[in-house]
Amino acid sequence: MHNKLMTMQEAVAAYTWDGMTYCHGAAFPVGSDSVAFGKEMVKQGRKDLNVICHCGSSQVNLLAAVGAVRRVEVGFSGLEVYGFANGLNRAVTSGQTIIEDYSNGAMAFRFFGGAMNWPFVPATVNICNDQQWCSGDEPQVYPATAKIPTITDPFTGQTLGAFRSLRPEVAAIHVTMADIHGNAIMLGSEWSRFEMSRAAEKVVLVADKIVDTDCMRQYPNLVRIIAEVVDAVVYWPLCSWPQASCGLYDSDEEHMFYMNKAMKTAEDTEDYCRKWVRSYETPEQYLDLIGHEKIAKISATETAFLMDPYRKWIKSDAQVAELLDRAKG
Repeated sequence: MHNKLMTMQEAVAAYTWDGMTYCHGAAFPVGSDSVAFGKEMVKQGRKDLNVICHCGSSQVNLLAAVGAVRRVEVGFSGLEVYGFANGLNRAVTSGQTIIEDYSNGAMAFRFFGGAMNWPFVPATVNICNDQQWCSGDEPQVYPATAKIPTITDPFTGQTLGAFRSLRPEVAAIHVTMADIHGNAIMLGSEWSRFEMSRAAEKVVLVADKIVDTDCMRQYPNLVRIIAEVVDAVVYWPLCSWPQASCGLYDSDEEHMFYMNKAMKTAEDTEDYCRKWVRSYETPEQYLDLIGHEKIAKISATETAFLMDPYRKWIKSDAQVAELLDRAKG
């Protein structure tokens, strides 16, 4: 297996394009997500995206706020205690973005169907109610019949629904730790990141830490994403910020409120992007922007002990830089 490390800029340039179907992993709106990857897509001007996400997050909120999202399929689109996702709400209510709503259970089944390469998934949830009969793609049609069409169980004769399996073109998946080949360990709840890695055509891992492959060999039962399904690995510390990464840092509640408030208008969104998205190029500049006092505060997490078994395999920034140079050479 070869060294798949690349910079964030290189990964977004190589594995994203206008009009693509893109999915990202999130554990609730405050949990592990590849937020930094979405910011780089904003910087590179991606547009007309069809976004698929289990849970709405700061990433899809930002992408919608800058006008990059044509359509979104989502199981939950709010930001919980941080309020309505103002950027997504503005994009949908203006008619700029179509939203197709499912339950979280339905999204899990659909990612599983994609991972199994099934053409569709029998549906026992989201049927016989407005989640089946109301469609963002066909808002004028009621009841809609194309979103979750009915099928008949050939064994019992029972009427069921049918979900389209999800096969995104690109998945950018946050992981706690990855090696240079694309083996990865995720701490905390997965929220279908395992299934996304099997369902997507191209997979980019965005890792808080790079570890030696010996770490993966020591804990093979925890390696939920394997090198064989991964196309690229990006090292980006605090890549979920202002959201959380279990074992490493808590969510930055102050910035979560601030960011969502900024997404409410186009002008405030542009001001936010000027300061917090377009003002850095390297991970070091990114961390300086967040502020080392803030980083120390959110890194004093009660889940830090979860990282203890893996610490001896974590690569330093200098070691990662050397590995990155080798990947280019």
